[in-house]
Formats: sequence, structure tokens, C-alpha cells
Amino acid sequence: MIFRTFAYFLVFSNFSFQALAQQEEVEELLMEQLSDDLGENDDLSELTEKLAYYTRHPLDLNKADRNDLNNLIFLSPQQIENLLVHRSISGKFVSIRELQGIPGFDLQTIQRIQPFVTVLEQTALEEFTFRRLINVSEHMLMMRYGRVIEKQAGYFIQDSSRSRYFGNPDRYAVRYRMNFENKIRLALNMEKDAGEPFFNKKQKYGFDFYSGHITLNDISRNVKQIVVGDYGLQFGQGLVTWNGLSFGKGAWIGSAARQGVGLKPYSSMNESNFQRGISAKLAVKDFEITPFVAYNSLSGNLIEDVTGKHITTINYSGLHRTPTELDYRNTIRQFVSGMNVTYHFKRFKAGVTYMHTSFNGRITKGDGMREQFDFEGRSLDQVGIHYHYTYQNTYMYGETAYSFRGGFAANNGIISSLHPKVSAIVNYRYYQRNYHQFFAQSLGETSRVSNEEGIYAGVIYHPSRVIEWVNYVDFFRFPWLRFRADAPSSGTDFLSQFTYNWYKIGKVSMRYRHRFKQENLDLVGRNENLLADVIRNQIRTEFQYKLNRIWTVRTRGEVVLYEKERDEKSSGWIAYQDVFWKGRSNKLNANIRFAYFHTESYNSRIYSYENDVLYASSFPMYYGKGIRTYLNIRWRIRKDVDVWGRYSLTKYRDREIVGSALDRIEGNRKSDFKVQLRWQW
Repeated sequence: MIFRTFAYFLVFSNFSFQALAQQEEVEELLMEQLSDDLGENDDLSELTEKLAYYTRHPLDLNKADRNDLNNLIFLSPQQIENLLVHRSISGKFVSIRELQGIPGFDLQTIQRIQPFVTVLEQTALEEFTFRRLINVSEHMLMMRYGRVIEKQAGYFIQDSSRSRYFGNPDRYAVRYRMNFENKIRLALNMEKDAGEPFFNKKQKYGFDFYSGHITLNDISRNVKQIVVGDYGLQFGQGLVTWNGLSFGKGAWIGSAARQGVGLKPYSSMNESNFQRGISAKLAVKDFEITPFVAYNSLSGNLIEDVTGKHITTINYSGLHRTPTELDYRNTIRQFVSGMNVTYHFKRFKAGVTYMHTSFNGRITKGDGMREQFDFEGRSLDQVGIHYHYTYQNTYMYGETAYSFRGGFAANNGIISSLHPKVSAIVNYRYYQRNYHQFFAQSLGETSRVSNEEGIYAGVIYHPSRVIEWVNYVDFFRFPWLRFRADAPSSGTDFLSQFTYNWYKIGKVSMRYRHRFKQENLDLVGRNENLLADVIRNQIRTEFQYKLNRIWTVRTRGEVVLYEKERDEKSSGWIAYQDVFWKGRSNKLNANIRFAYFHTESYNSRIYSYENDVLYASSFPMYYGKGIRTYLNIRWRIRKDVDVWGRYSLTKYRDREIVGSALDRIEGNRKSDFKVQLRWQW
């Protein structure tokens, strides 16, 4: 069977008690698959919200089209194709159990998909009225508060000539959602980060970040969707544009093949990588047309002189706390327009994407050799051609893109079921050093989508229903200079993971990952850098077991071995114990972790996923020597009101100062807490 990005199951929600239990089991089974691909500040809330929606409104298998099934985000291309073929030949589904007779749908896949799909009887459509809009619409309001408990240096600097935080350490987040039978959907997000001013002379409008959209679905036969406000665009393999979260190399090798949904409303709290404007999805016979236009405000350094306006830096962090960050806020204007046209015929799909991006100033590149082929100018035009085709048990896909006055980028691959128990993927990518883009996200060793060539191959083997063995290897090279490498370089990434799984009971997994790169080697007395081989090995083992309906335990150990030729050699390890408690009525749930870590340097640091409150994600870095613990509690006060609480503490044994610069804490500990309320009506 061929897999797609099952890692998206990392996120979780809780609406009905039964659906909550099923979804949490899926989450606990798969939640660690992203830990190697995400950083501390990655936001998974858009994925959380998508699964939350399908938990509350399961997708009807008798009505779902290809785009609907693709929205489930964890079905493979072959699974989607086989399901549609089965429905066209056998007629409408009578029961979800019919999935067992469709090729590619094994027992685990059916159990994982079950909370998000249904089979409903045909009902007559009711006429739209404003009375029904008011009475039938569903609403959700979520409010979250959090802060670091210890005092950090940036909040106590009185000298106005020094950099400092203008706001307090409090973090606020608010989400509002309205949904009318999936025909009309409204979303509003508001967020204040720690250190940002809030309702004062530096920020008169309260929250630093506001985001929202209104979405109209199935307006007519030809107008499938209109989004006004914030939205994302995902086409092809992401060489021209891919807004929102994406995943690259990891234990679920099917994620190497992207399956974009095209136009998508934007619901994340991430303050960058989205469009603000209007877009529509139109259907004309076998064609799907998506025009778009957006006007975005960005933060960065805009300099004006006698020659005009020049943009030297663009800041995508979304943080506006210090004098410099506030001076940079919303100084850059970005205009985006374009169109995607996609043709679909049976198992073949092909499309063309054109995107124009312009700024209110000329972007200037650096003077160094490494920046020689970087983008420079006021505007950029791109065009990309993408396709995919399914033939029996083989799925072929790819995209080729061109940036005007720049270079080419190509990403092509093939996924095939070689045997009912064996699936394989092969992918080739080639991104020229002068390929330019602002919104691309595609498979690669780096996130730049330029100056890279690679061959990726992976195999998944299922000798039985309870055993899975995943392997991939990626050979890559950088034809030109890059960050920390002042010469062309190359590398290898290899992963092997073995999992024995008792579904709904527990699992045992073992993982080995080997990464080889080349980086600069600084030697005293030399005017030029040499390249040194850098090797990083990771070994991980994990045991998870459900003791009964109430208690579940998870134990993990991980070791990292780092070595840089003629320079540094270090190691790190972490061991932790998780305990999950679920009340008999599921009104009160809790989980706790005790972790002990020991890393000798920053290069042997370890990232690990942590359970968090709903719509929040945590991938902290374990660096140094110490212990870390956290406690999560969820209390369902009544059917429509939930409360979450979280407390985390890190205590170091190798330092008396935590953090640096404005985040500096005097002492050897750092703690954080959150409280969150959700009301649904």
C-alpha cells in the first residue's frame, strides 16, 4: 500500500466522546513522525482545525469528489483513485465497511479514516433563508492565555537607547469560527506574542496580528468556491506556490509527493506565507480555473535614497517587540496576482500556474559570492506546469517551473505498489541556482528551492498487518555556494524505521537516521575556508502501551552522535516517560512527561514533540543538561465548553543563566503555563 502524509495525524481535537477517543488513538500512533522536520515555532493549527472539522462533519463517501478526498490529507493518490473507481462501478456506498473491498485500503487505514468519514442517506436540500443562517449556523470561540513565569531581561530595560521589549510577557490568542452547512464559513484570528505592545501608543489596535476570511462554497455549477480575505494556494509540487504547512523527508515517505488542494482558506496563526485578497475556484467542463489577487503587508528594512526605494531584508517571523522590529513593521507592500488552470480527465491531471509578484521597492541582493545568483529587482514572474497520472498501481507526478530572467526548477517522481506488501517511491529534483521564488515549498534538503539537485528513493514493507519497515535514502548536492559552505558541496540522508504495532493497544518502534553534509572548516592562519565532512547519527527506540481504558504509557530513548571532521565531536541523549490518564466519562483527561536530557553541544541537540492544548503545537529543543517536565489537563465543563491547562518546566544542571540577550533569565530554570477556553454553540 502507498502512503501519503500520515504525519498530519499529529494534530488532534475532541468533539464527541467517541470521536475524541478514536482521534486521540490515531494521534498517539503517529504524532512523532514530524519531529525531525519541524522546529520550535512551526504552527500546526490549520491541520488541527481541518481534522477537527471532519470529526464534527464527517465526509460523506457518496458525495465526496476528488478534491474533497484530497482534503482528508492522509489518503494516498491510489487510494483516492481506487475509491472513486469503486463507487462508479459498484454504485453508492451502503456502509464504511465496503472500504475493505477496495484495493489499497487495509485494516489500519480504514480504522484511521473512520472518525472522519460517513455514509449518509440522500436528503432534500433546504432553501437558503437568513432565518436558517441564524438558527442553523455553528459557532466556535477559543481564547488562550500564556506566559513565561520567570523574569526575562528584555522587559526590565529602562534605557530608551537600548533594545528592549515594549510589551509585557503575556501571550494572547483568539479564534472565532462560523459555519453554515459548509456553504458559508467565516474565520477570525487574533494574536499577541510575548513582548509585543497591546493597546498602548505603540499598538493602538490591540493585537499585533489579525487574520480572517469569508468562504462561499458551491455557489453554482461553475463557481465552486470564493474566498475573500486570507487564503493559501497549493499547486503541483510547490515549485511556484505552496502556502501553509508542508512536510518533506520523514518516516512517511509518501509525503515526498505533494497533493495540493489548490485554493484553501487560511486559518493558521502563522503571520507569513499566505495571501490576503480574493480568489475563486471555477469549473468549466473538465477544467478548473483559479484566478487570484492579493496585497500583502510585510515587515522589513526599506531604504529610500535618490535612486529610489530599496528592500534589504524581509522579516517573516511575525514578531514586533523591539524598536527595530516595530520600525520594520508593515513597511513593505507586496502585490501578487495570477491564475492556475488545471485539466482533469479520468486518471490524468495537468495544470499551468502563472504568478506575478511585485514590491514597493527594489529588492537588493548581498555583495558576497554566495548571493551572486539571488533575486534582485522589483517584480518576479513565474510559470509552472504540473501533472499526475495513475496507471493501475503506479502514480506518476511532477512539476517544472521557470522564473523569468532566472532559472528552472523541476521535481518529478513515481510511486508504485510493487507487491501488496511493498510500496516504493523514486523522486528526482533539480533546482537551478538562479531559480527565484517567494512562496515555493518543495522536497529538498533546504527550504530555498534553488541551488540543489537530488535523488530520493524509499520503500515501505509490510510483512504483516502489525509490522512496518520504512527505509529511504536521499543523495543531494549543491552546485553553488550556500550558507556555511563556501564551495559546491554534497550529502546523504538515510533513514530506517521498524515498527511493531498493536493497533489501539500499543507499539514498539526503532529508528536509525544517518545524515552526511559538508560545511566550512575554519582554520587559523588560512584566508579561505575548507569543506569538512559533517556526520550526524540518530538512534531512537520507543515503547507505547495502553494498560486499560484509563491509563496509557509511552517510553522513549534517543541518542545523537555528531562529528565534524578536524573540528568537533559531541553526543547527546534524551530519555522520557509519558503517562496518559483518561477519565471514564472522558470529561477530564490529563498527561504528564518526565524527561532527562544530556547534550554536549548545540550540534547534538534533540527536538521532540510534546502534547499541548488544542490548536497549539510544541517541538522544543533539548540542549544542555537537565530535566524537563510538563502537565496537560483538559476538562469538559459541559457539552459545549472545554477548558485546557498546561504547565511546563525545564531545569538545567549546567548553567545559571537561561537564554540570551533580551530573553535572558537569571537562574537555571524556565517555566511556562497556558490556559485555554473553547465555547461551541
